[in-house]
Amino acid sequence: MSDNWVVQNLENALETWNSKLAEIWQLVTHTPETFKGGVIWEVIEKIYGSMQAIGLALLVLFFVVGVMKTCGSITEVKRPEHALKLFLRFAIAKIIVTYGMDLMLAIFKISQGIVSEIMSIANITNSNNSMLPTTMIQTIEDCGFFESIPLWAVTLIGGLIVTVLAYVMIMTVYGRFFKLYLYTAIAPIPLSTFAGEPVQQIGKSFFKSYAGVCLEGAIIVLSCIIFSLFASTPPVVDTGSAAVTQVWKYLGELIFNMLVLVGTIKMSDRVVREMMGL
Repeated sequence: MSDNWVVQNLENALETWNSKLAEIWQLVTHTPETFKGGVIWEVIEKIYGSMQAIGLALLVLFFVVGVMKTCGSITEVKRPEHALKLFLRFAIAKIIVTYGMDLMLAIFKISQGIVSEIMSIANITNSNNSMLPTTMIQTIEDCGFFESIPLWAVTLIGGLIVTVLAYVMIMTVYGRFFKLYLYTAIAPIPLSTFAGEPVQQIGKSFFKSYAGVCLEGAIIVLSCIIFSLFASTPPVVDTGSAAVTQVWKYLGELIFNMLVLVGTIKMSDRVVREMMGL
């Protein structure tokens, strides 16, 4: 690493960005069971078990309410075809609540398969790091004391923005796991609404929303792949301009690409919802 403070500040900021980007590549391959060693998943399983008992109780309640609202009289319930329909609805809802976690994990594995396929097709890893061009480093090191003063201000602001964007990006990806755990823990309650026809839309919306959270991983991976392609072709440095102009233009274009990546990751849930028509 260079002994120049300006260069060190920029390289430290880019190192933070690259480390968080590399962490994302690892996070998208994790499952809820393996994330953080599986400690969180063990707690979620216990919560799910307690919520399942409540879900089964609500299952009966929603079923009774559904029968009362959809049947005009008791004679309709006695009709074999209608009675069979009600029985099948209750049985299917019971199966969904009982095996809800297995069903949700199956949906997550399908989405993870999509993520793995995208990564294998793109054949891009976290090796495409953002780095300062050698010519720019040499230009900065050749600056005198007074020439370095505006560079300090530019690098302080630019380095701070890059660092903040790196942490915002990784927090958004971690937030996806929080949502996955929240959906799984509370799942038996919305799933119990499948027992009643008037409220079954709640269960359908829950499944769609959960599938959307799972598919956010695909949007995150695609965003990182596109950014990696940008990083493989860094901005052109105009060696004929002043050092502060070179750094300003380089950071401006780099930060713009970073803002696009972070913005896309943060809006990944909205992108998926639009794609699924939610």
